[in-house]
Amino acid sequence: MINQPVTAIVVTYHTGPHLRECLYALDSDPDVSAIAIVDNGNPAEDQVWLKDFAAARAGVRVLFSERNLGFGTAVNLGAAGVRDGLLLIINPDAIIKRGSVTTLAEAAKDLTEPWVAGGKIFDVHGRESRGGRRRKLTLWRALTSFAGLNTWTLEKKPPPAAPIEVGAVSGALMLMSKPGFDQLGGFDEAYFLHVEDVDLCRRAWDAGGKVIYCPEAGALHYGATSDAPAKTVAAHKADSLAYYFRKFAGNPVERAIAAVFSSAIKRIILARTHNQG
Repeated sequence: MINQPVTAIVVTYHTGPHLRECLYALDSDPDVSAIAIVDNGNPAEDQVWLKDFAAARAGVRVLFSERNLGFGTAVNLGAAGVRDGLLLIINPDAIIKRGSVTTLAEAAKDLTEPWVAGGKIFDVHGRESRGGRRRKLTLWRALTSFAGLNTWTLEKKPPPAAPIEVGAVSGALMLMSKPGFDQLGGFDEAYFLHVEDVDLCRRAWDAGGKVIYCPEAGALHYGATSDAPAKTVAAHKADSLAYYFRKFAGNPVERAIAAVFSSAIKRIILARTHNQG
């Protein structure tokens, strides 16, 4: 058993019925001490259900926002009310695998702060989804990945037999200590949606911590459950990538390359979304 409290933070925006499945799984997990739900804007009937869900449980609180704050900002809001222990950041359409919190905490117990631990993100067929384990994101890896050569994410590689160090894990399932989260200042709120988890992991490495992937921990992730327009989501992703590369450019030459590259990436992402639509 874990000897410190674990607070799950769930950010929801028009998530749909899987939100209830997510919350029931967390509520029934013996390793989860509390749940902080940040409502970024759901239909009225879902907000009523959330109020009733929280009212019936001492360890659950709901924070209602008057507007969509974005993922990272909303997680920071949920974490602000937590004093200590561990933070389990999980998507509202992800169903945690029982025992995962203990697995993540045990794997991270001897790591230097600020550490980040993540697990396998899988679909309804049990197949590993993209993004649960990744290398460090660089311009070259982004460029080659968009060209069809996946040099960034590792889901096509054989799964490790034990926890391993990786460049980044997914914000769909992420465990940190509250002190480590605070040391990093939480998520960078300049990101509205996408890439904020990659940024956080990179900053953890830069601060002397480690990021680990634990194959035995995991969550079923339905994915794409929000009714937010695909083009809007794609635009946020493109803007986030552009900001990431500008932020971590180390000199004027890298910044110039990042500006040109980011513009090209945005055109590619939006064009792909248009073609898919």
